[in-house]
Amino acid sequence: MEVPGLAHNITSPLSPCEGMIKDLSLDAIQLCERDGSKSQDGSSSEMEELPVPQNIKISNITCDSFKICWDMEPRNKERITHYFIDLNKKENKNSNKFKHKDVPTKLVAKAVPLPMTVRGHWFLSPRTEYTVAVQTASKQTDGDYAISEWSEIIEFCTADYSTVHLNQLLEKAEVIAGRMLRFSVFYRNQNKEYFDHAKEAQDNRMLQSVKDNSGSHGSPISGKLEGIFFSCNTEFNTGKPPQDSPYGRHRFEVRADTLFNPDTNLYFGDFYCMYTAYHYVILVLAPKGSMGDEFCKQRLPALDITNNRFLTCKKGEEGDGSLVFHHAQDVILEVIYTEPVDLALGSVAEISGHQLMSMSTVNAKKDPSCKICNISVGR
Repeated sequence: MEVPGLAHNITSPLSPCEGMIKDLSLDAIQLCERDGSKSQDGSSSEMEELPVPQNIKISNITCDSFKICWDMEPRNKERITHYFIDLNKKENKNSNKFKHKDVPTKLVAKAVPLPMTVRGHWFLSPRTEYTVAVQTASKQTDGDYAISEWSEIIEFCTADYSTVHLNQLLEKAEVIAGRMLRFSVFYRNQNKEYFDHAKEAQDNRMLQSVKDNSGSHGSPISGKLEGIFFSCNTEFNTGKPPQDSPYGRHRFEVRADTLFNPDTNLYFGDFYCMYTAYHYVILVLAPKGSMGDEFCKQRLPALDITNNRFLTCKKGEEGDGSLVFHHAQDVILEVIYTEPVDLALGSVAEISGHQLMSMSTVNAKKDPSCKICNISVGR
């Protein structure tokens, strides 16, 4: 099956619209500009005879594809041989004016029964706003095109990663997770004012907040899931939490079985890095039946709490009902607990190490060039 091409004499073995419903063509041609109103041979009469797409509808939106259809007047409809689709990222008023702008993507497709599916991870990114407009065209005997006017401009936003994409990330993370180390506590570092506020204004509880935009751009939990970040990584030579932290000099520690036990579900949330050798895995701990659990069930891959490569909870061999916990050594785990946590369940103390601000992952952007933690969809 042939596929549509970009309109700047660019070709690629990776089809920008692979999997379209009907046959589409790979035509490396130079499209007219958006403000052009003439056919490529300079004749405006032929352009006016071609129907202009009306009532454009976008549906079945994923992180790297969408379906598009429209209405057309019947006049000269049989003369249409191609559709020109102009796809652009919506301008962000807050974007860096000195940053290189994205090249607009103009697709050329054979005229086929609608709707058609546009698919392409190299020009569609998840959670991104786009504009789209369409022309009809008739290929002439000399190779030029007669074209209609551009349609109205339609806006849409691509979706989050699906569980299919998250499972691809999960598989990549499993490759580098490393051996499992034993641990006994979850911990959370913040400044003293944070814990004072929890005691005085939040009934001695740490409350959930909405996850920031750190990690993969397509993560379905960013900006949506509410929870509290915890760490559990230990130093391999001491078996204890490190004394340094990027988030504050005061640390809340709580026994691992308080947050993680057979009544808790575990989910994989993300895998990313920040232009460094360190890789991060985001996991979600959600008490069974909680709102956070219901949110994750619909969006994230579930992990077996007794058998996975990142974080496990198993019954001890002593037979006394105690639980044993292990974490992956070679990735930094960021664990989100989806419910409030009472400070009375643990203890708060000042650490002896430094506050390493450079290690903070708050709103950290994922390195799109890393071959270890990226998959072949939008970053």
